[in-house]
Amino acid sequence: MECIRSYFPSGDEYVTEDALKNLRNYKYRAVDKSFLTKYLYRHYWEWAVTLFPRWMAPNLITLTGLSFEIIDVALVLLIMPDLEGPGPAWLYFAFGIGMWLYSTFDNVDGKQARRTGSSSPLGELFDHGCDALNCTIAGIVEASAFGCGISWQTVTIIFMTTASFFFSTWEEYHTGVLYLGYINGPTEILTFAVLACFASGIWGPQIWHVPVTQGLPLIGRLFPATWELMDALLALTVVAMVFGHCLICCWNVYAACKEQKRSFWATLPQLAQYFAFAVSCYVWLRNSTTILADNHLVLFLITAGTAFGRIVSKIILAHLTEMPFPSYTVQMIPLALGAVFSWLGLFTPRTELAFLVISSVFVVVAYLHWALVVIERFCEFLGINCLSIRPRKHREKTQ
Repeated sequence: MECIRSYFPSGDEYVTEDALKNLRNYKYRAVDKSFLTKYLYRHYWEWAVTLFPRWMAPNLITLTGLSFEIIDVALVLLIMPDLEGPGPAWLYFAFGIGMWLYSTFDNVDGKQARRTGSSSPLGELFDHGCDALNCTIAGIVEASAFGCGISWQTVTIIFMTTASFFFSTWEEYHTGVLYLGYINGPTEILTFAVLACFASGIWGPQIWHVPVTQGLPLIGRLFPATWELMDALLALTVVAMVFGHCLICCWNVYAACKEQKRSFWATLPQLAQYFAFAVSCYVWLRNSTTILADNHLVLFLITAGTAFGRIVSKIILAHLTEMPFPSYTVQMIPLALGAVFSWLGLFTPRTELAFLVISSVFVVVAYLHWALVVIERFCEFLGINCLSIRPRKHREKTQ
């Protein structure tokens, strides 16, 4: 056992004792401008939390919510592995219900923490860590609901979900506030995604692949004549994400840096980490001999999505423990190597698939080790359990 452990970093390499001491300064701050949240969902979530027993830990609620999305991906692999279909109508309703339940559990976990007096920095790390993984998991489900298939449409959906989440995490690191705008991904965009799943269940996913002039009769002529409705929707969403989210994140970071008398320009190189991730994925896929051609896209996305989960979770950890902004993660190595090897034409279909499988195992094992060690160190320092609630007296005694 010790021989195996020697191959992994120690807990102190992931998060030092001095960094853990900064958890005492933790204070969760969030701003949600959404009208849907204010006038509708807030009341729904306040009612939904009463359905959970008080002994149920908030992190267990978070994990249970993520499991609904994982089940949806399993259904995709079993029933519609080409991500195109059409599948049976109930499958699309299962997609929508899974997303809705994930959203509900994701918004109830914090209320359960306050309800039971078990709020902690671990809750934010665990919650946002699951959200980071779900960027890819939910993207696969939504691409299947739209009938995008093994295509660049599916890849574009993943790029949009990961890019928006990375910018939000980068913004929170510098501002100390999780900011959700008037139209944001976890609320309005997710609501649209759920309704789109139900629409596919009623009318079939082919409704998203009609000519753009038929799907958008008023503005369809503004797009290339060869485009489908889905192409136009993705293009409009990318534009909205860049100007309505990413640039606003940059502005908020600029304002925070100005207030704190720090250089905003010094923060911009930190964005290179995501662009390195996106470029590596793009180059590998563009030059791949097998991923798109032989239907290995889901395996690739799970590999890339797990690496992305580690990238942003390290940023969240740095935010909570007041550590420097992380600029590198070892799980980027397989993606970068895959991009280089495919670009140089060194892969055959068989060797590329073998490399992808090995990369997937490496990324998942490395992620799980990091997550388990960090969670254990948080629990020991804070005197709490991850998936259960310790008696209050025990927590106070430990702290």
